[in-house]
Amino acid sequence: MKKFLLSTIALVAYLMSAHAQVSEPKNTPQLEFALQLKVTLGEAYSCGETQHGQRTIIPITGGTFEGPAIKGTIINGGADYQLANKAIGRTELEAIYCIKTDDGVNIHVRNRGIIYPGKDENGNPSFYFRAAPQFEAPADSKYAWLNNALFVCAPEFSPEFKGIILNVWRVK
Repeated sequence: MKKFLLSTIALVAYLMSAHAQVSEPKNTPQLEFALQLKVTLGEAYSCGETQHGQRTIIPITGGTFEGPAIKGTIINGGADYQLANKAIGRTELEAIYCIKTDDGVNIHVRNRGIIYPGKDENGNPSFYFRAAPQFEAPADSKYAWLNNALFVCAPEFSPEFKGIILNVWRVK
């Protein structure tokens, strides 16, 4: 009898969840522009096809950044480590570098993301390229706000700029 009752309760719970309607959440996160990075790049090189995929390294040689509450330069010496999986046509990236604000504060950046080819709404070739930078700023600095938020970024390409432009938004 006890097994039958438990089975019946489980079946009713399953049927109720299958028919439950999902309503749109009331507190949808908003985005607030945080900064734009103009990153200069060195010549890419490859480690070849590894057990995880095609490994490519793109040196980060410098650049600038600016936003409503922050401005400075990108420090030479970082790199964008990309791993391409040819079987699914997807590339994972992890860029690790440091930035220096105009008032001399060093901030570490680790930006992880994906690049995936696709098609736009008209069926033309397109690609998805998004990343989520994480910042490590000194906790006692005016840039500590970077430590306590999530960020997303998307690229912007310009024929006038030899590198990559990344627009970064804070998730509110």
